[in-house]
Amino acid sequence: MALTRRTLFALGGGLAATTALAACGSNTGRSAAPSAPAATPASPAGTPDPQAGRPPLAQWYHKYGEDGVEQAVKKWAGEYPGAEVSVNWVLADYEKTLSAALLTASAPDVFEYANGPTLDMIKAGQVTDLTDTIGAARGDFTPSVLERLTYQDKVWAIPQTVDMQLLYYRKDLLAAQNLTPPDTLEELTHVATTLAEGGDIGGFYAGLDGGIGVLGLLLMWASGANEMNEARTEAAFNTGDLHAGIAQFKTLFDSPGMLKSASADWFDASPFINGEAALQWGGLWDLPKVIEAHGEDFGVLPFPAIGGAGKQVVPFGAFSACVSAKSANVTAAKNFVKWLWIDSEDKQVEFSDAFGTHIPAKPKLFARATQVSEGAGASAATFVTDHGRSNALHWTPASGEAYSTALSNVVKNGADAATEFGAAADKVTAELKRVAG
Repeated sequence: MALTRRTLFALGGGLAATTALAACGSNTGRSAAPSAPAATPASPAGTPDPQAGRPPLAQWYHKYGEDGVEQAVKKWAGEYPGAEVSVNWVLADYEKTLSAALLTASAPDVFEYANGPTLDMIKAGQVTDLTDTIGAARGDFTPSVLERLTYQDKVWAIPQTVDMQLLYYRKDLLAAQNLTPPDTLEELTHVATTLAEGGDIGGFYAGLDGGIGVLGLLLMWASGANEMNEARTEAAFNTGDLHAGIAQFKTLFDSPGMLKSASADWFDASPFINGEAALQWGGLWDLPKVIEAHGEDFGVLPFPAIGGAGKQVVPFGAFSACVSAKSANVTAAKNFVKWLWIDSEDKQVEFSDAFGTHIPAKPKLFARATQVSEGAGASAATFVTDHGRSNALHWTPASGEAYSTALSNVVKNGADAATEFGAAADKVTAELKRVAG
């Protein structure tokens, strides 16, 4: 699956960022791409004159599905006084094209990547430490978002905007049954089953697979478990709390309250909008459509806590600006990133607010972004600040596959949780040893 703002962050069984749909509408806007991206001049100035003191910089973006993004970032690049910035708009296979380029002298000076660079990029010396670049502004960013971009206390990317997932629910339908919005998975099961018993509407919807894909890591986190220990040396999720949490989820999964067939998958809010489900796990990107359909008769929630050790949680992802270590103008590239993604807050608000529904990476800008300044949008922004989680930097595709397989075997097939997650934990621990080598 191609890397877009829809494929932004790791969820589901915990697969890597390129394997789980995550954000921004139902159309990736992708088409066939040439074997290598062609540079598009950011301004009509042409090839920069070295004597003018404006070094050339190449900046890469993946193909955004929202209208206006490409024009905006090219306009901003042209406005930057410190360098001649050309914007490359990579149409397809962004991650593969970028990975190949980072191994050569043709690597872009500045590029975006989902949740910042991978651990492999950092350890291979392909990206530049931006700790000094962010400087005192480090405290301006949502801590959980910046934490995902930090390795060995060094910041390796600057977040551009934040996308997240959340639980939509129908206030009017709950009120009619004297039900309160669910804070725990047990309450969600009760609410969903009660609303589904009438037969006129489904209860809770989280995708055509019953939520196995999108809710994977959420079930771990909501149960109070973590992917790995603080030292990043061994898996930490194979606990009694997780086993009990997955058992609770299986109860919901097997209940009449879990809707498993609908007009669209979880990432499209059409089932909730059309009245097929009273509650749906979905994305912030569909908020305007939900408001148009239901007005004030809906609310939003984090994923509910599971068990005594559990806590509410929402997943987030943030495409972030990185600087290539191969750049011939590293200082100029870092200065450009600082100008655009740290200093130019008007542009940061526009990037989050004018092209779809997103959350600024700085909480102090929430009030200036109209779509998250009040109502459900404001609640969603607060959820990221208070309950936000993203997959750990050390969580690889192999680790995600091991966990996802165990989850599916337990929930769908009734396999023993301790056995399945124990085997998955062994594989994750082995993977952690491999990446540490």
